[in-house]
Amino acid sequence: ISTPPQGAAVLLSSNFRILHCLRAPVGGLFRHVHDLALGQAELGADVGIVCDSTTGGPESKVGLNRLKDNCSLGVTRIPMSRKLDFSDWPIYRRIAKLARTMDVDVLHGHGAKGGAYARLAGKSLRKKKNTKVVYTPHGGVIYYSRSSLSGKLYFALERKLAGLTDGFIFESMFSGNRYAELVGRPECPARVIYNGLQRHEFYESLLADDAVDFVFVGELCKLNGVDEFLEALAQQQKIFPGRAIVVGSGPDEKYFKRRARRLGLGAQVTFSGPQPARTAFVRARCVIIPSRAESLPYILLEAAAAQMPIITTNVGGIPEIMANIPVPLVPPGDVAALAGQLRAFLSDPRPYLRRAAELQKHVANVFSVDMMVREVVDFYITDLGSGMHKMSNSGA
Repeated sequence: ISTPPQGAAVLLSSNFRILHCLRAPVGGLFRHVHDLALGQAELGADVGIVCDSTTGGPESKVGLNRLKDNCSLGVTRIPMSRKLDFSDWPIYRRIAKLARTMDVDVLHGHGAKGGAYARLAGKSLRKKKNTKVVYTPHGGVIYYSRSSLSGKLYFALERKLAGLTDGFIFESMFSGNRYAELVGRPECPARVIYNGLQRHEFYESLLADDAVDFVFVGELCKLNGVDEFLEALAQQQKIFPGRAIVVGSGPDEKYFKRRARRLGLGAQVTFSGPQPARTAFVRARCVIIPSRAESLPYILLEAAAAQMPIITTNVGGIPEIMANIPVPLVPPGDVAALAGQLRAFLSDPRPYLRRAAELQKHVANVFSVDMMVREVVDFYITDLGSGMHKMSNSGA
């Protein structure tokens, strides 16, 4: 798995056609596809999106409308199930027909389901056109245990689909190495290309007058460790009482609310529902990311860009974001260590503020949307040879 050539130069012909395939237009995966598709359109490509029609809220609607307005191949929405389903067969055939009609050069699948649809569709596309199929797992399958039945099933499916893949893009070295360990090392070109932020996302967040001490922003599921954060906060209440706000929604929301009440945190913790990260950052002095598993979390990039103090676990690609910045990383599942970091911040936030300023500069230099877009397109052209005939015919 190669690392990207920094600042790769990219030249696209006017009829280079790309179709991105994903399931749910929500969360970090959708944010990545949204930014990537808009960037590719700005470089001159004809870009389209195909995704699920049954998921997504107000923010997804805004993003999808923006894609419709800026991507010449438009947005196509199809009902897609989250798990394996009998409907998957007609759906991938429909995607293949769509890609064939659009005459795409690259069919790029995102996430386990979007990647499966893209690769199965690509099998029929190759019979008439040299369409390249690219797969970005976005974590997904790497979170499963090697010993679980679900893990064994999904790893076996990934191995079957590997032969239908022309190229892999991983958003972190961790994700690429973990995929190779669990599924197998890709036999086709593979590259690590980091997610990126827009320039306007780098600023110094101002605090509201009623700001609390800590904020969690994300899906309310056990994988994200909200329960462990609540336990850590309760452990040290008698030493340095702290208040927190939990921003988001998800399958374990009711469980977390009950847990907070049982821990005696009813007055210290507020569950606010979903809201933009930028709004949430104004409401607290420190961002908490207590995840049990991650790949390359956008919320950490966004918090770093806002120059927010951060307390996070040592999982996935998080150490890659931190690089040489001496941010203490908490072992996942270690509630006592997490409580210790909460106490340390409450007793003296100055070291956290200094590290936040250093981390913001580092993230600004390494995690750029412009760089991400150019490196992905460079991968299509340089590593896979996609669209080379068009570039030659156009005189590029």
